[in-house]
Amino acid sequence: MRGLLGIVFFFFTLCVFSQEIRVLDGETNQPLVNALLYNESKTKTVISDGEGVCDLSVFTSSERITISHIGYEPRITSKAQIGKRGDRVLLFPRTEQLDAVVMSISKWEQQKKDIPQKIESISARDIAFTNPQTAADLLQNSGQIFVQKSQLGGGSPMIRGFATNRLVLSVDGVRMNNAIFRGGNLQNVISIDPFTIKNTEVVFGPGSVIYGSDAIGGVMNFYTLKPHFPRLDTVIVTGKGNLRFASANSESTFHGDVSVSSNRWASISSVSYNRFGDLRMGSHGPERYLRQNFVLRENGADVLAENENPRKQIPTGYDQINFLQKISHRPDTDWQYDLGLYYSETSDYSRYDRLIRPGRDGTGLRSAEWYYGPQKWFMGNFQAFNKGNNRFYDGLRFTTAYQFFEESRNDRNFQDTDLNRTREQVDALSLNLDFENKRIGALRLYYGAEYIFNYVSSEGSLLNIETREEERAPSRYPDGSTWQTLAGYINAEYRAMPNLTLLSGMRYSHVWINADFETAFYPFPFTSANLNNGALTGSLGLSWFPDQTLQVTLNGSTGFRAPNIDDIGKVFDSEPGSVVVPNPQLEPEYAYNVDLGIKKNFRDRAVLMANAFYTYLVDALVRRDFTFNGEREIVYNGELSNVQAIQNAARAYVYGFEFGAQVSMNPEMQFTSNLTITKGTEEDDNGQDSAARHAAPTFGDFHFIWTKPRWKTDLFLVFNGEIRYEDLALSERSKDYIYDLDRNGNPYSPSWYTLNIRSQYNLSDALTASLALENFTDQRYRPYSSGIAAPGINLILSLGYTF
Repeated sequence: MRGLLGIVFFFFTLCVFSQEIRVLDGETNQPLVNALLYNESKTKTVISDGEGVCDLSVFTSSERITISHIGYEPRITSKAQIGKRGDRVLLFPRTEQLDAVVMSISKWEQQKKDIPQKIESISARDIAFTNPQTAADLLQNSGQIFVQKSQLGGGSPMIRGFATNRLVLSVDGVRMNNAIFRGGNLQNVISIDPFTIKNTEVVFGPGSVIYGSDAIGGVMNFYTLKPHFPRLDTVIVTGKGNLRFASANSESTFHGDVSVSSNRWASISSVSYNRFGDLRMGSHGPERYLRQNFVLRENGADVLAENENPRKQIPTGYDQINFLQKISHRPDTDWQYDLGLYYSETSDYSRYDRLIRPGRDGTGLRSAEWYYGPQKWFMGNFQAFNKGNNRFYDGLRFTTAYQFFEESRNDRNFQDTDLNRTREQVDALSLNLDFENKRIGALRLYYGAEYIFNYVSSEGSLLNIETREEERAPSRYPDGSTWQTLAGYINAEYRAMPNLTLLSGMRYSHVWINADFETAFYPFPFTSANLNNGALTGSLGLSWFPDQTLQVTLNGSTGFRAPNIDDIGKVFDSEPGSVVVPNPQLEPEYAYNVDLGIKKNFRDRAVLMANAFYTYLVDALVRRDFTFNGEREIVYNGELSNVQAIQNAARAYVYGFEFGAQVSMNPEMQFTSNLTITKGTEEDDNGQDSAARHAAPTFGDFHFIWTKPRWKTDLFLVFNGEIRYEDLALSERSKDYIYDLDRNGNPYSPSWYTLNIRSQYNLSDALTASLALENFTDQRYRPYSSGIAAPGINLILSLGYTF
């Protein structure tokens, strides 16, 4: 008994008189590295480690301690006051901190002011405050990226007139783009858990020098939470939990993560679960968007049921679960090894835009069922880092990753008993070796090599829903096809003068495709496709400061996209009455881009930004009318359909302007705004022009932000411009059921706006509450090209606890 009392007394003493504290960001509860603590005379100083931990044993109990960090308001406290708050200190950002100091671009850290391309950085602080449901919403909340949605379980970003397989998605340095990334809308971004994102960086314009094929319109880099190593020889356990509810789709979300770290080993484990119900649209807007009826299966037959609440979009709900596990080992100061395991899976979720298509006679509904099977993504990512000090490199990073993707499509026509099913799986292996060398005077070099291999499995079946009999059917892609690429690159940063930095780079990529076509279902005039293409891309840019308050950037770059399995081998119905067939005679498309940027700082109180860009696309891969065995129409899924294929069209061009403003009206009030204008045209071989499908309407936002030490509120307006029928892409005009009609009865995309407010309050150093009221005027709107109407008035409540 006495021994037990002694143990209890020991741990009690250890807790009460602990000298270690943690310094955290007051908005995200993330640890602040290199926070400085000092006494009034500045004779004693302490710096926080990678976990925000520092030892106060050098200070006496009566000393006043100042805690400061770049970009944060300093805080003065004492040991006693810190102990009352659970041995943690929160620092809150300065509202006038308008720009990030360092950006992680070119796969290594660089000063943002030296980068000639436009880059948008979304920090963990921003993510915690905007509290997005999905990673697609995270991008949309930036105000600089347009997001299209065909269903609730979706989100397809558009950047500078490009989307889907002309943009690169990257997670912790590994590209998610695979051989079946399509030209239509993509939903893969929702596999990334926003609770685990440490920061996101979006590169606007071609990024092919570093990221290879597909990086024509831009690159979206997602960096997830990573374990930190404390400087002290101790074991630290931290974590957080989050709960969130949203009224528009009855969302229920749970997230929890735990981090365990010592001076050589560290890990972080995370899990998130989302349940979304059917989404409700707003009250004020086009009546065409209302869901008047839907299909039910009763007594062995499909019936058209009346929707009791036409604002409720039935069915749109789904569930999702995400896991993340990271383990890091640092045997010495020169080497570090990181292992990351990622897993995401959704339930079945309906493709809503196909469920609202009218019947072939213009009445009723065409589809009884149209849903995606579970979307699955797994990645195992191993990275080794070395800090070198030799003639070849100062930094080395070796990355190898394996990814597994699975998706499936299931559709059945109204009153039909046959359910068409296809399932696709992709195994993706990647190897990257990247070097940093900054030892050659004012010249800093980055160079490396990359190899990627994709194997595609695809199968099709036909299921009779009454007899449960199943038979083989055409697959979406040629089963067993492969896509691989080998590339090498070099990038250079040269500081020509203290106020002038030049960046240039080159990359050569080679791509191979091998696919064998099965002719049992379709008599293809070919049995295989073997593509062997190479591409040389480059960039040259400058960042110039005429004075300390003005920055001018100019950048010229080329990009490319090599055809993938989706381009050459897909068979599917692209739109009502059309079917896309394989075309093995494809070549890469090339983009030539120039952009000019200006940023002006007015006495650190306001920053104004403007960018202009122009991109010219040669041999653009677009969907056009085609022939199949000499026929312009074939029967597909029981319907006579127009034959189309992906082809190298003549050319396309996109241009636009981007504006931004950040103003600190006083230490507590800030104003920010963004505006993006994009125009795009595609020209076919006959010289006929048509609007580019992924050129978004004019869009932007205005934010008024109030910040107090424990409280932050944002009142903001989001708006989109109109796209007239004359400016609507030809492929969009045929989908008139997702658009409103103008006075002439033609489809068009109306303009819209929403008024919103969100607020975050730190109830204590450990507990944070958030409240948002989105679209509080209850507008009914459908963003351009989207098949689902956006949420109406939406109340969002969340709680976060950190320990």
